[in-house]
Amino acid sequence: MTHPIATLLAIAGGYLAGSMPFGYWVVRVLKHEDIRRIGSGGIGATNVWRAYGRWYGIPVVLLDTLKGFVPALLAVIFVSHLAGVLAGAAAMLGHWRPVFLRFEKGGKMVATCGGAFFGLAPYAALGAGLLWILVFVVTRYASVASLVAALSLPVLVYLTGKPWSVVGFAAAAAGAVVVLHRTNLRRLRAGTENRFELRRRRKAATPAPPTPT
Repeated sequence: MTHPIATLLAIAGGYLAGSMPFGYWVVRVLKHEDIRRIGSGGIGATNVWRAYGRWYGIPVVLLDTLKGFVPALLAVIFVSHLAGVLAGAAAMLGHWRPVFLRFEKGGKMVATCGGAFFGLAPYAALGAGLLWILVFVVTRYASVASLVAALSLPVLVYLTGKPWSVVGFAAAAAGAVVVLHRTNLRRLRAGTENRFELRRRRKAATPAPPTPT
């Protein structure tokens, strides 16, 4: 049985939740600066962490994860798995093009994607998360860890026996993460991608030009 109105509400709620630019808001409120004019210009946790350190980066990771997790989980519980898929996808879309930033470029959706799958397929998401940590510890490339974790999701979701709608969403989400990391892939091939330093703290007073959209 379908629930079209409830499904539409889940999609709208997912998009609005995903549109909350926590990386931008945290930096704006606490540092009175625009994270989009610093480092890579991204509003995600990686750029926040690089620029301001872990005490800013970790809360942004958690908040960006929650904004994918909550809509997807609520939609699964109260509507259906398909509604959960659509709500999770909407949250990812909102993170990429947030309405609260006038649809300008947002983040690369990795944490929000992970949150959505913790709501839809928690064991698969846990496996992908552990794989992210392993690859990151070995390589110190957040981009490589994100790509490997994303590409593992469809396999892990399939192995945990989730519905085909969730498997298909995992494949589409992995593809979207790869596309949004195409600049990182070019830098990796050129050998110019920056390794992540957990204890490094860059000064935000010397902003770099924002990445063109």
